[in-house]
Amino acid sequence: MAEQRKKLRLGELLVQQRIITTDQLAIALAEQRHNNIPLGRLLVRLGFVTETAIRDIMARTIGQESIDLSQVVADPDALGLVPQEFARRNRILPIAYHSREQVLTVATTEIFNVVAMDQLRAMLGSQIEIKTQLAAEAQLEDFIDQFYGYELSVDGILKEIETGEIDYDSLQAGGDEYTQPMVRLVNALLVDAVKRGASDIHFEPEYAFLRVRFRIDGVLETVRSLHKTYMPGITVRIKVVSDMNIAETRAPQDGRLSLTLNGRPVDFRVSTQPTIYGENIVLRVLDREKSIINLDRMGLPKDVTDRLGIMLARPEGILIVTGPTGSGKTTTLYSLLAQVNDETVNIMTLEDPVEYPVTLMRQTSVNEVARMDFANGIRSIMRQDPDIILVGEVRDKETAEMAFRAAMTGHQVFTTLHTNSALGAFPRLLDIGIQPDIMAGNIIGVIAQRLVRVLCAHCKEPYQPGREERMLLGEFAEGDPTLYHAVGCRQCDNKGYRGRTPILEILVMDTDMDELVARRSTAKELRTAAMAKGFRPLAEAGIQRVLDGITTLSELSRAVDLTGRYV
Repeated sequence: MAEQRKKLRLGELLVQQRIITTDQLAIALAEQRHNNIPLGRLLVRLGFVTETAIRDIMARTIGQESIDLSQVVADPDALGLVPQEFARRNRILPIAYHSREQVLTVATTEIFNVVAMDQLRAMLGSQIEIKTQLAAEAQLEDFIDQFYGYELSVDGILKEIETGEIDYDSLQAGGDEYTQPMVRLVNALLVDAVKRGASDIHFEPEYAFLRVRFRIDGVLETVRSLHKTYMPGITVRIKVVSDMNIAETRAPQDGRLSLTLNGRPVDFRVSTQPTIYGENIVLRVLDREKSIINLDRMGLPKDVTDRLGIMLARPEGILIVTGPTGSGKTTTLYSLLAQVNDETVNIMTLEDPVEYPVTLMRQTSVNEVARMDFANGIRSIMRQDPDIILVGEVRDKETAEMAFRAAMTGHQVFTTLHTNSALGAFPRLLDIGIQPDIMAGNIIGVIAQRLVRVLCAHCKEPYQPGREERMLLGEFAEGDPTLYHAVGCRQCDNKGYRGRTPILEILVMDTDMDELVARRSTAKELRTAAMAKGFRPLAEAGIQRVLDGITTLSELSRAVDLTGRYV
């Protein structure tokens, strides 16, 4: 069937897909006989079809990704690799360059232009891989003009702004945005943040300046300090693209925006907060490509993946993930769900809000406007024939009761809870109002999680631990272990760390643990019983990662309380 579709001409494909009629195709073909214009461009000119529809159907037919250039933010690094004259002559627009992987993504209207691709490879060298995406013909020329016609580096844009005046009206217009340097400045900062793997972008007003900070691998770092005159323009621009009220400056607002950065769609959750010097703006980067990963790619020790496998094998009950904000609870939940997500099960989720759309999952955002809270949502989902239910967070008694009711009626329920440890989940649920005999038998297990930065493999240096560090290591200090320092090199931007990894403490529930919970046993009794069954506290799990050379003791102590290990 696919082969048959590939042999069809564009006009026949559009008729077959009911995008145009046979009459419209006949008119376009008659016009084409008088002037030698490609059929696709003629159909657009006649108003029978949109450029986007043609681009998408061609992409599907030849099995290629398509891209809407109006959503793409220019990447100066990519444009710097391909001269403007070459791009225009060969109808190629560079849209993203990943320097670490050495992959250049280009948009083109002619995927099979072998000559152009060979010339591009010869110009760039064999070490750079080229990825192509199909763009609309009408868009390509316009965006080659835009992307190459204006300054796109942050320093260049700042110099441009200093020499001219900011036109605030054009910040709100949807026309040729590249004429306005403030639009390009915001875009350039977002591109920089995503390229550097930031999870959050902060625009923080001070008395005389605006501080721009990125949270990279869990740590905030200042990337720019701009004069306060930049503040109104940046604030207006971010509010406009996030669908916020630009006239409201005294109340907090929330918004959302989607852009194509580095050749892939990236969403941002935007929040404003009034402060004494102006509105503080924080953008959470929702990069699905980096946030939903398989368990086998998370670099977890084998005993951890084995225990997770045991819990996922249980057909009913609640699995709870605990930890502070920003500890990767949602990522872990999605990774666990990815293990069981296929056509044989119905996974339904309730989230506040849905951050990462996933194929096959039925995802629902909880919001006050629709009068849907977690408790009402679970009640409604129970009538949708679910196998697995994800509840974003258990916050109150009603939500907790509904979640346990779902678990008791034969469903797997995944949820998060704000506690400091796995064993802390029981007093927290008791505090919410769940009785111990309801908890017993219905909890599959509890996972407590923290994220620590991973040492850069290129520059980490070994050393022998001193007296204080040996005290922290405790029984692990036997046998003269080797630890590692963070140094810093070009590969890790001189930070000494690159990426983050989770540290998990996993409490697997069984009949013995259920009995202790039902009897309201003390935390000490629960801990002793769990340790006898192979439970490893966060501190021990973290120290094992230090001994494996994955992270440092100082980084671990930033995420996990090690003070109890001093003797």
